[in-house]
Amino acid sequence: MKEIPIPQVINAAGKLTALGGSAQSDTVASALADAARTHLDLAAYRAAAGARIAELTGAEAACVTSGAAAGIAISVAALLTGTDPLRVRAVPAQDGDRGIVLQAGHAVDFGAEIVQMIRLGGGNPVIAGSANSVSAALLDATLATPGIRGYLHVISHHCVQENMTLLPDAIERCRRRGVPVIVDAAAEEDLRAYIDAGADLVTYSGGKAIAGPTSGFIAGKTAYIDACEMQFQGIARTMKVGKEQIAGLLAALNAYVARDEAQVATHLDAINARLLDGLADIPQLRATTRGDEAGRHFSRVVLAGEFDVRKLVGFLAAGDAGAGIPPIRTRNHFLDQGVALIDPRELRDEHVDLIVQRVRSFFTA
Repeated sequence: MKEIPIPQVINAAGKLTALGGSAQSDTVASALADAARTHLDLAAYRAAAGARIAELTGAEAACVTSGAAAGIAISVAALLTGTDPLRVRAVPAQDGDRGIVLQAGHAVDFGAEIVQMIRLGGGNPVIAGSANSVSAALLDATLATPGIRGYLHVISHHCVQENMTLLPDAIERCRRRGVPVIVDAAAEEDLRAYIDAGADLVTYSGGKAIAGPTSGFIAGKTAYIDACEMQFQGIARTMKVGKEQIAGLLAALNAYVARDEAQVATHLDAINARLLDGLADIPQLRATTRGDEAGRHFSRVVLAGEFDVRKLVGFLAAGDAGAGIPPIRTRNHFLDQGVALIDPRELRDEHVDLIVQRVRSFFTA
């Protein structure tokens, strides 16, 4: 980091890939460093890691990936190829049925289009419904069309949240049609909910909620996980994971499942309260809190009011080197609505006063 002088930023945007996901704990960083100094049988390590992840998620089996997006491509390929080595070697080119159903409100761009992940795995995206409405009946009719081999359900703040068919109903429809279900739970916090709901494969990011290194995993049914592992003889070779990422991921997972959720929630609420208190007396600014749009159990501070929110975002992002304030990156998904958000999850205590100082200086400049 010292040899390439890119300025560090205060991450008030959340666990975003563009800002490096999560800052890792000393325990996770040490696990990465320890692994970097060793040699081992990587296949055996992958298998052991998969067994541990399956235990933590309640799944039959699991495999390690380079990230949740890779997990989508690998999962789609697994549905299409099984463990047939010739079909694995041919991905993304596949003969026969290749349809993977996706609700229109889930066909998002998370930095890349999710439909491209389907195509990378050899699938043909089949969009159900419209961006603002996908009824259960319409989803069921789409699942019944010829050539369907799977269904991908996306759990994400990027998705349209209203008027989509919810996961339990989608799984029930898929079961009736004999269609396997993949869940993209990239940044989600619950490691068991989607397996418990009946999903066949669930792909997670290791570098978001879990606070591990850039990595991920797929949990699910043994037969499908076997087919996922086979993809490392094909397209997943370009998505391979080293011993360092596996070690860091396992350390992060162990810490994650042992965390005190009430203590974490109290800490995040305290950060939000300090921000609100520090910004309370600015006449032009309405600082409030808003729950996570994807339903996760935390809130963010909302910055809105009688001012140009884009100018505020730019002002914060510039930082103030003379005052010792690094660039501050806010969560900017709702700028068109005149709203910037401060996400507390990656903020350290010392960041709060710097954010308050910089916001206040915007209104007094």
